[in-house]
Amino acid sequence: MIISYAECSARERLAGVVDAGSFHEWLPPAMRLTSPHLAQLGVPSSFDDGVAIGRATLAGSEIFVAAQEGQFMGGGVGEVHGAKLVGLFKRALRDRPRAVLLLAESGGVRLHEANAGLIAVSEVMRALLDVRAAGIPVIVLIGGANGCFGGMGIVARCADHIVMSDIGRLAMSGPEVIEASHGVEEFDSRDRALVWRTTGGKHRWLSGDCDVLVEDDVTAFRAAAIAALDAARPVTLEALEAEHARLAARLDFDGAEAIALWSTLGVPDAAQVPDLDVAGVLALGAH
Repeated sequence: MIISYAECSARERLAGVVDAGSFHEWLPPAMRLTSPHLAQLGVPSSFDDGVAIGRATLAGSEIFVAAQEGQFMGGGVGEVHGAKLVGLFKRALRDRPRAVLLLAESGGVRLHEANAGLIAVSEVMRALLDVRAAGIPVIVLIGGANGCFGGMGIVARCADHIVMSDIGRLAMSGPEVIEASHGVEEFDSRDRALVWRTTGGKHRWLSGDCDVLVEDDVTAFRAAAIAALDAARPVTLEALEAEHARLAARLDFDGAEAIALWSTLGVPDAAQVPDLDVAGVLALGAH
């Protein structure tokens, strides 16, 4: 039976992705670890500050795992939310699980907490890279309704391995942010087809920004996570130079549409991609 990953809550995704009954949560809602900033502004808080962290097993291997709750403030990162993620990565350095799994769903920094949220995201990135440098793979799953944007978009691209569904979205700035900054002529956030062509899972897979494209199915995400358990990619000078060269080549693209970029990348029948299902996109053989 297919269970939509996008429609699940953070804890429902955790229950479906890791081994049944294996998740042990650290700092659960019962501990009432809430944001001090939201209370000062009179904004409702969540007793887990929008992220669940802990340990679990995946195909029998111990992993550390975090899942952001998109239904609370769009998964926005604040001081406490970020501190929980940093603590998870730092404990991974000490206890050395087989991998760290991040179920990301976030619009980026929580605007209510501004600088505190920005600092938190920078600390998460540093902690994640420390874990990678220690040889522990960091695997990110993206398929929530809110996508993965802003600071968390950068965090995701710092990981070893990214798995996305075709309805997942990944970018630095969200469509509404781009429209607000540069006008609807630059990016019409109401054009949903444009949004998914530009930030969606198909585009990210075709352009090499994610490693695995899956259906919107919890079981498919679990299988991809298991397959990525040994996906450690050391951060080396050679790897960084290759990535920079790839991005520099993309900067030379002077088109305005994803379809044109796909054609430039050698994707056959690029105009048909938006109408293809996941199997059809994977059959193109372009990545």
